[in-house]
Amino acid sequence: MQQPQLLEQLVTAVITLDQRGHIRFANAAAESLLSGSSRRLQGAPLESLLRYSSIDFQLLHEAFKSQQSLSDSDVVWVLHDGKQMTVELMVSPCNLVDGQPGQLLELRQVDLIRRLNQEQAQQHQLAAAQQLIRGLAHEIKNPLGGIRGAAQLLDAKLANPEQEEYTQLIIKQADRLRALVDRLLGPNKPGTRATVNVHQLIERSIQLVTLDSNQHIAVERDYDPSLPDIEIVEHQVEQVVLNILQNAVEAMVGQSQPELIVRTRVAHQETIYGTRYRQCLVINLIDNGPGVDAQLRDTLFYPLVSGREGGSGLGLSIAQSLVHQHAGKIELNSRPGKTDFTLYLPYTRAI
Repeated sequence: MQQPQLLEQLVTAVITLDQRGHIRFANAAAESLLSGSSRRLQGAPLESLLRYSSIDFQLLHEAFKSQQSLSDSDVVWVLHDGKQMTVELMVSPCNLVDGQPGQLLELRQVDLIRRLNQEQAQQHQLAAAQQLIRGLAHEIKNPLGGIRGAAQLLDAKLANPEQEEYTQLIIKQADRLRALVDRLLGPNKPGTRATVNVHQLIERSIQLVTLDSNQHIAVERDYDPSLPDIEIVEHQVEQVVLNILQNAVEAMVGQSQPELIVRTRVAHQETIYGTRYRQCLVINLIDNGPGVDAQLRDTLFYPLVSGREGGSGLGLSIAQSLVHQHAGKIELNSRPGKTDFTLYLPYTRAI
């Protein structure tokens, strides 16, 4: 197969397909993207190389039949080795070397750009949410204090027990709202850091959520045994893991075979919110539930936003705030059958 030198120099992945959807040509960038040599890729159905594709290949077949172009700026592909990528895809009709009609695919991986944009968006979301919450807390707490105090004074003057029941109800509801505001605000102080074995922390969280669940949940542990201990506020990070695992368990209600995958690794030379760290602890919390609704993904970490009926919408907001206090971040990758929350916590000491 002749490979034009010009196409080999492009950083954009270029693939040509014949009328059956089989690969006729793949440049060097496409080989890197699909993790295969040109010899292995040639003649293979493109669809067979993927474990998952967010774009229906039937659309490509229809575009070929009608000789129309097709584009999608947000295509998620997962290879059989588990490698996941987000690409911009442009499909155009073309003539192959032998003169037969085919399709020209141009693919540009946009994961890094999306990741940087997502980090910036998360920072803005967190700052805006905290500013909003502080303002609301001030406006809510002051009147609540007055209402509670008035109810206490009234309660002291009432002689009828039936009437006291109403004042006690007012006091309890005022306390409940105050507790809700305090939860929205999160911890007042960062807390005292200590050196922690993160696997022990994770195991406690797994035990809590599985014992509390009404269904049997299979848990696959993929731990890095060489993982060094990390200096964190233990109860805060445990709360983060617990909140995410609880959401995962609730999302899998009704699944025939609910499964959690918990993975730990060390990432090297990781950049978080513009700061580069030599090493970071990475925790993946993965469930096989239906996935996060696409309409919720951009606002999922906002306070009071929940993907399930009756949810408080505080768990992920608090989790993000606590991770941010550790100079870390949370990433979300979700599709039907797999939702992956990834926690990044930088090591503050060299390891």
